[in-house]
Amino acid sequence: MSSRAAPAPLLIACALGIEWLALRGRGRGGTGGPVTVLRTGMGPAAAERSVTRALAGPVLRDAAVLATGFCAGLAPGMHPGDLVVAGETRDPRGSVPCVGVDLLVRELARVAPGRTVHTGLLTGSEHVVRGHERSELLATGAIAVDMESAATLLSAVRAGARPVAAVRVVVDAPEHELVRIGTVRGGISAFRVLRSVLPVYLEWHRSLLLPRR
Repeated sequence: MSSRAAPAPLLIACALGIEWLALRGRGRGGTGGPVTVLRTGMGPAAAERSVTRALAGPVLRDAAVLATGFCAGLAPGMHPGDLVVAGETRDPRGSVPCVGVDLLVRELARVAPGRTVHTGLLTGSEHVVRGHERSELLATGAIAVDMESAATLLSAVRAGARPVAAVRVVVDAPEHELVRIGTVRGGISAFRVLRSVLPVYLEWHRSLLLPRR
């Protein structure tokens, strides 16, 4: 018997308008609970404000939270369109372990055949990372970096105990550095991948509702 009167909702947080457009309105059915796609704005401060405000309201108070969008790959051999599933997120304020990592990796490999799925530490930054900063962050154990995931998940767990996860699509990498998202082939590739993987996020949410053995 379920301990909840109704399934908890899912909050999917992204920063950019182009990310929101990729996720908006695709595959919303069958999760067992309502789904909200929230555009937080760029940077950790914007993510913290937006997520904290959203989770303070009655509709999303108990929501599971998944951070998504684009990221910069740090490891040699990563390519635009690769996927990153965070085992944990980290920034200077702390780290947050993620839930359901194995399921996300398995389902992403299924829905995005031919795309490499990387798993590991996703680190946060207050600015776009380029050049030598990539190797410096790689040396800390991180495999990818973005500006919002760590702040999003830290804000989520500080607002109350809940499942959290982060999945990012590589938009640039050491050998494929971009100047502007959406104007280069790598950005278009990443957009298409992000657009295709929302059903995986819904499956992750559905799996949280299953009884634990």
